[in-house]
Amino acid sequence: MLMLMLVAAVTMWLRPLVTAQLCRSRTVRTGKVFNVIQDVQGDRLYFQPTTTRLIKHPCEKNIALYLGKQVFFTMDNFETSLLPFTIPTSMQVGVPEVTSAHFAGSLLLLVVDQKVYIYDYENNSWSMSLGIKHPVTHVSGDNCCYTGSLFCVHVSNLVFAYFRGDQISQTHIYYSNTGGFSFWKYHYDRQAEIIGSLGGIFHFFSLSQVAMLVVNQGKGMFKYSDHPLNRSFGLSFDYNGTLDILIAPGQRGILLLWFENSLLFSHNAGQLVDTVRVKKGDQTLFSSIFEANITIHSIAVTENELAVITREDNLYYGNLGIVPSSIIKFADQYIWSEEVALMFRNPGTLEILTPVRDTAFPAFDFQKCLVNIQALLMDPELHVGKCKIEVLTGEFIYRMYTIDMHSQLELTASLIPQPGTSLIPLVMVSNPHSLGFQATFYENGYTSDGNTKYKLDIFLKQQQHWGRTDSNFTSSLKRATMSTLTVDIANKEISCVDIKPLSTLISVGCDLDKKIVIQNKVTACSMGILDPLTLQDNYSFIIEKEFYHPGFQGQQSSEDLHVFYSYQQLGCPLLVYYDTLWKPVVELWRKDSFQEVIDAEYVLLEVNGQFSYSYSLTAQSAMCTSQPQNWTTMIKEFGGPFFWNRENYVSCHDPNNNAPLRWPDVQYQILGGQTANQIIFGHNGFYVFYISIVDPYYSYCQLETIFSIYVYGAFPVQLVSAGVVILLIISSILGSVWLAYKTPKLLRTARGRRIKKCATQLCRRCKTVCQFRASATARAGTEPPGRHRTPHGGRSDH
Repeated sequence: MLMLMLVAAVTMWLRPLVTAQLCRSRTVRTGKVFNVIQDVQGDRLYFQPTTTRLIKHPCEKNIALYLGKQVFFTMDNFETSLLPFTIPTSMQVGVPEVTSAHFAGSLLLLVVDQKVYIYDYENNSWSMSLGIKHPVTHVSGDNCCYTGSLFCVHVSNLVFAYFRGDQISQTHIYYSNTGGFSFWKYHYDRQAEIIGSLGGIFHFFSLSQVAMLVVNQGKGMFKYSDHPLNRSFGLSFDYNGTLDILIAPGQRGILLLWFENSLLFSHNAGQLVDTVRVKKGDQTLFSSIFEANITIHSIAVTENELAVITREDNLYYGNLGIVPSSIIKFADQYIWSEEVALMFRNPGTLEILTPVRDTAFPAFDFQKCLVNIQALLMDPELHVGKCKIEVLTGEFIYRMYTIDMHSQLELTASLIPQPGTSLIPLVMVSNPHSLGFQATFYENGYTSDGNTKYKLDIFLKQQQHWGRTDSNFTSSLKRATMSTLTVDIANKEISCVDIKPLSTLISVGCDLDKKIVIQNKVTACSMGILDPLTLQDNYSFIIEKEFYHPGFQGQQSSEDLHVFYSYQQLGCPLLVYYDTLWKPVVELWRKDSFQEVIDAEYVLLEVNGQFSYSYSLTAQSAMCTSQPQNWTTMIKEFGGPFFWNRENYVSCHDPNNNAPLRWPDVQYQILGGQTANQIIFGHNGFYVFYISIVDPYYSYCQLETIFSIYVYGAFPVQLVSAGVVILLIISSILGSVWLAYKTPKLLRTARGRRIKKCATQLCRRCKTVCQFRASATARAGTEPPGRHRTPHGGRSDH
């Protein structure tokens, strides 16, 4: 008996000593100096599974949610004692069991009693999501932000709510793009035909895909939403238990699927799924967690690291590298408890967190054990190789770039290996279906101590423009996508804790610095026809009712339109002669730099509804093979003007357009592109045009603007019809002939002689009066008053 007591005493003495070798422990205890007891108000939330979860906010490092027998929400990384997390009784949740949680911006979404509730932690307020009409058990979404060294960008608010385990053909899936406030039914392509139960549904922002985990007969596989991945399932894998799925931070498409006895890994959003191996040094001890007889209690994940704590009181560590992921076991420690959870504070710094109940206060304290991973990896018993990398750096790290249509991007990285070693650099994109690259690796000098420096040049552009992939591999060129670029070392040891992969986010989409400008070399002001000072002085003009329609229907209006001219927005109008075929010269600018003259297809619409202009081509003369779109049909379809853009434009020259050419004589209203279509104006005046680039293959941006022109040179509009004018002319000619015939006969009569005598006397008197007035004017040296015409006609007010 004495011997047993001695052994027990030695064991208790060694326990804190061994623990100290693993980590430094401390207890967070705050707010309990004064005898003030806070009451727990509301319904206390709890998490049913025997494992624990610690969900960190993807952007805000100090915000996290702990799920266990108690639920805790922190905004200071558990650096204060906390009351258990509760939901107000006014929400009437019924059973306050939490089955899932997700951060969406400044909101925390919780599934409680099969309903989705929203906690706005900035305003400390609760609400229930709208639109969900069926029970759900889980919410999921991509990590909602991309964190850089100088910024934190919220890049996705897409959230899904669903009932895990339901048959996919019958289940109800909901989505939200408002951060969880409102949900709508989500209809997956051919969902009714998918056989299996729903293991989860996720949005992979960096792959521009929605993926559904299908579970059937002990196998799992992912089904994707968009081309080209939607043509088939991902490769199947063994599905044991009910797997939770973690999307690793960094938008690289890295997945971890885990259960108590299973741990799987995917670096391409589930297309290929493999087991996480257990290694010692370079030797693989077990090919899976199940084979190693490990029971997982909690895991923690960063962009590059993985930590696992087991019920067998062991801590495992691994990195999420390119090669098949693996973990190694640290020395046996006494660290496990039912409430323990893991989280990474920084790269290479792991924190073991345990809530501690206080018998005197309702607020829980927190025991924190800080693990220095790098120090533990130096243990020779682990047989971990020395890190071969001295430097891995690139200026592009944690930045965001944009590649627009037909654009390209060049990035560089620098590498320095340890003396006597060699490195194998590896460049990866998370979405190779839309983003392609070419990399060059070469020596680039020496360091001061003689080490060889290497440089990696990476040239990127759209995958479709490399010309080396099949169309069944690439995504739709018309659709904007996202991707990450990652540079890592293929033969990197697990000891390279501080050498993180170089990663950046690339948007294959709209370059927001682009804009279009209408070339204005010849304006009405530069030619002296209009005065810019007058245009700036509240200038306005009248559009007569015969030439406009407020509904853009090409019909006469009921009254004239009074239009104020915005000089600040439009400047001086372009000058156009009415009888000349015309189209604008459209320029592409990026910030303040001219790029090119645009020859892509675009459309024009007079913003005030004027229709006194026409197009030089018809559908037939434009060589259309199908019925072209026009403003009348687009306004009818979308309920208003200004909605014709690259998203809904369909070319009449597209061989895949099956609309028959029923009216070949209609005007062809698209300018630019492969046709020589132009505009003809019918009368003088101001025109204010809206222009939109509709060619979907020119840019991902909605390039649009407004500009004005002034048309001159047209004759005044005839107020009398041509038939009436011709009748009057013929009548005048016939009348003159009749007078020429009758006048000589009339003058030979007595009445005619009297009329002739009176006319002669009248002429003499008029001549005398005129001579008198002329002599008087000459003497006075003055001129008679008169009237002067303005050089230009028209109606204007100012």
